Amino acid sequence: MMRDRTYLRGAAAIAALLLAGTATGAQAQWSQDSGSGSGSGSGSGASNAAPASGAASGERDRKGGKRAEKQKKRRQVDVSPYLEIGQVLTAELKNGGDVLTYTTVAAGVDAVIATRRAEAAATIRYEHRFGESGGLGDADVLSGLARARLELMQGFNIEGGALATRARADGRGADSGLFIGGANNVANLYSIYAGPTLTKRVGNLDFGAGYRFGYTKVDIDTPAVLAPGVPVGDAYDSSTNHVAWASLGQRPGDLPFGWQVSGGYEREDSNQLDQRFEGKYARADVTVPISPSVALLGGVGYEKVQISQRDPLLDTNGVPVRDSNGRFVTDTSQPRQLSFDTDGLIWDAGVMWRPSPRTSLTARVGRRYGDTVYTGSFAYRPDDRTLFQLGVYDGLSSFGRGLTTGLSALPTQFDPTRNPISGDVNACVFGQQSGGCLAPQLANTTTAQFRSSGVQAILSSRYGRWSYGVGAGYDRRKLLVPTGSVLGAINGTVDEAYYLFVSAGRQLDSSSDLSISGYLNYFDNGSPGASDVQSAGISAAYSRRFWRGLTGTAAAGLNAFDQDGFNSQLIGSALVGLRYNF
Repeated sequence: MMRDRTYLRGAAAIAALLLAGTATGAQAQWSQDSGSGSGSGSGSGASNAAPASGAASGERDRKGGKRAEKQKKRRQVDVSPYLEIGQVLTAELKNGGDVLTYTTVAAGVDAVIATRRAEAAATIRYEHRFGESGGLGDADVLSGLARARLELMQGFNIEGGALATRARADGRGADSGLFIGGANNVANLYSIYAGPTLTKRVGNLDFGAGYRFGYTKVDIDTPAVLAPGVPVGDAYDSSTNHVAWASLGQRPGDLPFGWQVSGGYEREDSNQLDQRFEGKYARADVTVPISPSVALLGGVGYEKVQISQRDPLLDTNGVPVRDSNGRFVTDTSQPRQLSFDTDGLIWDAGVMWRPSPRTSLTARVGRRYGDTVYTGSFAYRPDDRTLFQLGVYDGLSSFGRGLTTGLSALPTQFDPTRNPISGDVNACVFGQQSGGCLAPQLANTTTAQFRSSGVQAILSSRYGRWSYGVGAGYDRRKLLVPTGSVLGAINGTVDEAYYLFVSAGRQLDSSSDLSISGYLNYFDNGSPGASDVQSAGISAAYSRRFWRGLTGTAAAGLNAFDQDGFNSQLIGSALVGLRYNF
């Protein structure tokens, strides 16, 4: 009898892990882009990890549940507005480049909020730069990252996120890693999402539903300088995205297995070439526990996805016409053409292993998009200070959908960090409960839809006065363009990105601290004539509080960039500044 109880308790724990977050699990049917954390906000790693995170707080098993309840009762409201002034010097250390200096004046706020009904983390900053030497002009820069969740009533949440940052405008162009000075290939991008989610226990059933709206906008600050012979491509403008989903399920107990039925709809409309993504699905899933720590998973359903766009307007020479911003002008007189079209059966099968509340593994294989799809996630927490997450994803995505789904997968509790020289938000964030990287999305503001697959790993830890974070991954994109279009030559083009981000910080004493960060990126260009791009950088900053909220900072950095067809660059930079926190 005791053995049976243990078996049922373990089976219920596994089922709860998969079904307690039914709304999130259904939503993740569409979350198939590269992303963050355990597979990303956008990867099918996220589709497996998302229910896990929901169950971690909903399941409340003996040890994990008590710890979660204690943490939930802790109230933390830390909002720190600040004013900052700094002096920056950058120098091209190779090829006899320019030496640039400028002064920055900035205002911003860093916030971490955790109460019984609300969780939020944000870093928002407005900066004005006064150019002084090297022909550098004045500039205004808005940057920030925010993620929040508000529980209006039990089981009913409003979630949202926002990002303002700078990224590479064209994957075929430069990647200096430092968007200051005379850098080219720079895009200002803004992305936001928000929507409600509902999870409710109805008798012995789990019901979930949700809706999410997303918006992404890109302004090209400095166009890319491409290698000779590489044709100039289109430039991303803006897009809107709507996602709705619902699910109903039951955990093992009355039946020897758990089950769930779910359905959803998503649509994205992009300004560029009247591009449209439209998808709908319905499916049924079962969870069959075979031991206290192992369960078999299976699902089958129907899915219909269409991606379409129009051709650009051509001039008398057959060359696409561009507007004043360098974007293709849409030929509205031409019919819409399909980039991708699938309609039929989808299925997957897999296994979930959860030997303890600190360890979980999910692996799936299935048929989707007329191809075999592999997805999975792994999470391991050896102690309360260390977390490791791994996600494998494969699905359809775009630049706009990738950003909003990536944002939705980031944790609502993280340590806001920035590059100490440029002030840009770091692509990876780390928190005690989870972390994530937006590096794949920020590598290229492509206008084309694509199939995205890859892997992402996150490690975060604290030891004594030290804190560490590592984000690494691989992302593969296969572009989807109508074969009969004038742009059909790029259909099937494969771009691959490899990325690594490392950060470490140490509190030296009660008044000073040290932070170090570094990155390594490699972009394997698949576009005809385009060469591969590699970049790396490291920076360090020392801060010391002089009086009350007044803090002084000294920072230095080194960034390197190399691409065939261009002179390699090595840029040194330094900053001294003062900040006053109110």
